[in-house]
Amino acid sequence: MQFKAILVEKTDAGQSASLKELSVDSLMEGDVLVRVSHSTVNYKDGLALTGKAPVVRRFPMIPGIDFSGVVESSSHADWRPGDAVVLNGWGMGETHFGGYAGYARVKGDWLVPLPRNFTPAQAMAIGTAGYTAVLSVIALEKHGVAPADGPVVVTGAAGGVGSVAIALLAKRGWHVIASTGRPQEKAYLEGLGAAEVIDRKELSEKGRPLGKERWIAGVDGVGSHTLANVLAMTKYRGAVAACGLAQGMDLPASVAPFILRGVALLGVDSVMASKSRRIEAWERLARDLDTSKLAAMTSTIRLEETIGAGEAILAGKLRGRTVVRIA
Repeated sequence: MQFKAILVEKTDAGQSASLKELSVDSLMEGDVLVRVSHSTVNYKDGLALTGKAPVVRRFPMIPGIDFSGVVESSSHADWRPGDAVVLNGWGMGETHFGGYAGYARVKGDWLVPLPRNFTPAQAMAIGTAGYTAVLSVIALEKHGVAPADGPVVVTGAAGGVGSVAIALLAKRGWHVIASTGRPQEKAYLEGLGAAEVIDRKELSEKGRPLGKERWIAGVDGVGSHTLANVLAMTKYRGAVAACGLAQGMDLPASVAPFILRGVALLGVDSVMASKSRRIEAWERLARDLDTSKLAAMTSTIRLEETIGAGEAILAGKLRGRTVVRIA
């Protein structure tokens, strides 16, 4: 069987991505073959498509860290032809051929069932960004912070993780403070449930080791000075879930928030999360995510448009979630 795919290749001239026609025989090893219907564009996908960071660790590579689709064939005990499935992470698009293709061959242990509440397109409107957002919300709740304790700040608010986090937190009754560098998106963020919208400049520059207490919790997908300032302004016994590095991998902070206010920094990993955590996350999304808000934050593109979308997401030009229709 032949199918179209985005292929990232590396030569002496550098790394490049292009649309190719491949055969199922060229796919990597796995015990389940999935006919992919949808994927999505995440920040990491942008890095893989453009080569602006060493995300891809073997070449050639099909990018795309997510997909939804239907099982075509399987030798795995859990899956049968016709099963609707979702995959996030596990090195897809980095070390294993990913979702920007008509077919994917993967390990059955990586798959989870498509929640009945969602279509394949809606599952990819959520994608790794939304799945990471709900893992962050769950981490905050398990730490013990609650809406009655004070506001929650969400950085990178107009991006995928931020958009879904705002919708989920607002649904749970939180007073959400959205931090964004795109003031023109104020109405969009308020529509998702943000109670306040602040300029990211308040957080993105070098700050003090300890600042005025402004929030009890945070969801940060930015890192660097932004995360340092979020921590410095977190209230006593508060917590911040860190899940991204859009500004940088560094953390130019001090120990002051941790030892003087007992603030907790909660690391959120979505790539290697256990199957039980994944199922918990998707069940929570099915219960708490308003699909009308999901639709409001989602746009759809064709596979052929994915390379351009990778450039756009790194430039901060994509709002919310972008679904890739593979068929």
